[in-house]
Amino acid sequence: MENQHLPIVTQMFDNDAFSQWLGIERLEERPGYAKVKMQVRQEMTNGFDVAHGGISFSLADSAFAFASNSRGKHAVSIDCSINHLKPVHTDDILIAEAKEESCSAKLATYIVRVTNQDQALVALFKGMVYRTNKDWEV
Repeated sequence: MENQHLPIVTQMFDNDAFSQWLGIERLEERPGYAKVKMQVRQEMTNGFDVAHGGISFSLADSAFAFASNSRGKHAVSIDCSINHLKPVHTDDILIAEAKEESCSAKLATYIVRVTNQDQALVALFKGMVYRTNKDWEV
């Protein structure tokens, strides 16, 4: 079954030059959930010849943004952290899966697992958003 993209996430992605520069592909979306993937390019590596930590953070952050806004309210991050568990190299395929852990009228928390092409967990991201009163217009 082919993924049905959510209109809110489509609107966000279409206006997200950075996620597009990363080469993010949207795999799966539903309210409170997003799964995306990308391939690491040489220009994303640091002086240790591994992907800059900001790359896995940015991929996770995009999945987090898509998942947290998918319920129809504008959601803005108020806290994010990441644990880098394994090095990421050029040509690695990263998948970030954002899952909602809790959601109230104003706050929601998400865990994003970032794995590589071997299904190894390379990073673990946790984020919290403030859910505004503003609805997405799609």
